Amino acid sequence: MLILINCCIQKICPYGIEFAMKHDDTTQPAERYGKVVTTHDIGRIIRSKRKETGIRQDAAAGLSGVGAKFLSQLENGKETAELGKTLQVLRKLGLELYIFPRSANPLKD
Repeated sequence: MLILINCCIQKICPYGIEFAMKHDDTTQPAERYGKVVTTHDIGRIIRSKRKETGIRQDAAAGLSGVGAKFLSQLENGKETAELGKTLQVLRKLGLELYIFPRSANPLKD
């Protein structure tokens, strides 16, 4: 089974105000997003998107409806992170999760 996280062109909009996207991260978007093999991959992608958006961890947690401790643990690859809350964070950060059978890998050439 292949799990793919895709970044939407979307900004976090707390209270109707858009955060300006910051591009001080030298990692290219293709390297920040993509195939997920471990919980650390999910955490890395979430952290990268949050930093790209320019929002602090505590603010992102509040906007996502989770605690700051949960988001910190999630970004650090906690293997037992609650799936529902993880999906909630992904959604609020403008990330989508796709699951494909390996035989239907959309990334194959």
